[in-house]
Amino acid sequence: MSKVKLNLRDKVGVYIDWANVYGWRDVVSIDPKKLYKYFGKYKQVDFRGFYFGADKHPKSKKFIKQMRQVGYKVKTKPVKYIKIGRVGDNIIRKRKCDFDIEICMDVYKGLEKGYEGFVFLTGDGDFVPLYKYLIKKKKQVIVVYARKHVGREVWQVKEGLFKVQLDHLGV
Repeated sequence: MSKVKLNLRDKVGVYIDWANVYGWRDVVSIDPKKLYKYFGKYKQVDFRGFYFGADKHPKSKKFIKQMRQVGYKVKTKPVKYIKIGRVGDNIIRKRKCDFDIEICMDVYKGLEKGYEGFVFLTGDGDFVPLYKYLIKKKKQVIVVYARKHVGREVWQVKEGLFKVQLDHLGV
C-alpha cells in the first residue's frame, strides 16, 4: 500500500498513548523519535503529547528523559502493579497506567486554544465518546492504529472519524 499523507486542518494536537502504542510492537516497529519527526513535518501540528507511566526502573526514567529531549510534552504519573496471578511462590503483576483522563484534559485545552484537528495514536475504544464529542463539534479526528490493535468500538464510528494504519504513514 502507498504511504498516506495526512491532510490536516489548521492547529492540530497529536496525542500518543505510549503504553498502547508500545503494545503494537508485535506487528509493527515503532520509534517514538521518528514519530516526533514525522509529525514535525506538518506545520499545523502545535502540540505533540506523549503519555507514559513512570516507575523506579532506570530504563523508564531514562526513556522519559529522552522523550522530553526529543521535544514531546511528556505527561507521566506513577505506574500501578496489579496482581494477575501466581506461579508457585511468585506473584505475577501487570504494569498498569491509564492516561485516558489526562489525554481528555489535554484535548479540552486544545479546544480552548482553537485546535481544529486531533490525532490520536491509540487503538483504545475507550476514547470513542471523546471522538464523537469532537466530531459533533466539527473537528477533524484521526485515529492512528496498528493492524490488529484497534477496538471494535472505534470501527463502529462510521462518520467523521478518519482511521489510518501506522505503517501506512511511512513512519
